[in-house]
Amino acid sequence: MFKLDKYTTNYPPGVRQQNGNIMRACIHRGSKQIGGSCVEIESRGQRLLVDFGLPLDAEENHRQYIPSIAGLDGRDPSLLGVLISHPHLDHFGLLAHISEKIPVAMGAAARRILEAAAPFLPGNWPKPAKGWNYQSGKSADIGPFRITPFLVDHSAYDAYALKIESGDKSIFYSGDLRSHGRKAALFERLTENPPQNIDTLLLEGSSLGRLADSQQFPTEKEIEKQLVHLFSSTEGLALIHTAGQNIDRIVSIFRASKRTGRKMIIDLYTAAILEATGNANLPQSAWSDVALYVPQAQRVKIKENAWFDLLKRHSTNRIFIEHLKQAPNKSTLLFRPLHRLDLERGGCLSGAIYIYSQWEGYWEHGSYDMVKDWLERHSIPKFSIHTSGHAGPSELKKLVSAIRPRKVVPIHSFFPEKYPELFPNVEAHNDGEWWEI
Repeated sequence: MFKLDKYTTNYPPGVRQQNGNIMRACIHRGSKQIGGSCVEIESRGQRLLVDFGLPLDAEENHRQYIPSIAGLDGRDPSLLGVLISHPHLDHFGLLAHISEKIPVAMGAAARRILEAAAPFLPGNWPKPAKGWNYQSGKSADIGPFRITPFLVDHSAYDAYALKIESGDKSIFYSGDLRSHGRKAALFERLTENPPQNIDTLLLEGSSLGRLADSQQFPTEKEIEKQLVHLFSSTEGLALIHTAGQNIDRIVSIFRASKRTGRKMIIDLYTAAILEATGNANLPQSAWSDVALYVPQAQRVKIKENAWFDLLKRHSTNRIFIEHLKQAPNKSTLLFRPLHRLDLERGGCLSGAIYIYSQWEGYWEHGSYDMVKDWLERHSIPKFSIHTSGHAGPSELKKLVSAIRPRKVVPIHSFFPEKYPELFPNVEAHNDGEWWEI
């Protein structure tokens, strides 16, 4: 990361000139909703944005969802950059619409994942501008701000909470986090060695209203056990529909497949994402218990875009549709909707099951109606096995108790009114409201 130490005298609209160590913040979106998070922080006339997400209910990635923030054209030197907590669209999606002159900070692996995903995905999929790469626990200066990232357990790979200081004032932004994934030790480390002297904790509350205060979400290890049970009792192909960027879930699927004598089948998109993590301990296309199947829709893209080097890099264990047809009970396919025609034509669906392993909202709101119709047409039973990427109420209480902030500000929750029931010193703020830290 690099250091900026010259301040300008430009100020965001409606914010008076700051003297001394005064720091202010404004939640542009997220005070009463999940997704689309965006916070602006100002000190000594300099500003940072923390996350710049696309709302979950957005029908497309369009400029209309951009909050009213000065300097997004890259011409205002008071806007120093954007800090992205993790690579989920509801936290970074609107980067597609701002100037590439504005530096973007995020994890190095997260940056590689987004770059690897971009060619495969439709619409305005953002490629982050150049900027700073986080190193967990290591502070760096950006203008009057000192930024310290903390690697956290979340369903997005390479996710961070952020401590932001200026003078004697400090904010801790939780981002999205949990303690029941495969990196649960990170949550324990954070609560055992919490950041000190935090004035404001911007705390996500995605689970509030969805989970009773005493309840907990299933762990990723419990998800693996459920998958083992289903894989063992399935005579045909196990189709599991999960996000290619949910690395924890892919590890659970891989482990469950191995335990039940099945090979995990991935497509080229998932192979590229796993490679982009840079983590040789995660399943890769060249592993003996992993195989690559390239569906017809991707084969067309490979030809159109000349992705021959990418295909060659991941073709060590490439299989074709006849291999799936010959031994469906020995395979687990990381399913994507584009697999449907291939599986139909290949006659691979006898005895198959479909496991939905994502947020139920996508299914309920019609995002996968074409999959629903396809399953009904082929009499394929559907099962749901999933856990949240977010901390439950008891985990959030543990985090607040460890950090002991002077005030807790709700964000990323549909139920900010529940915060006072769980945490002390709650101070709610509306979207668009500036307040002093």
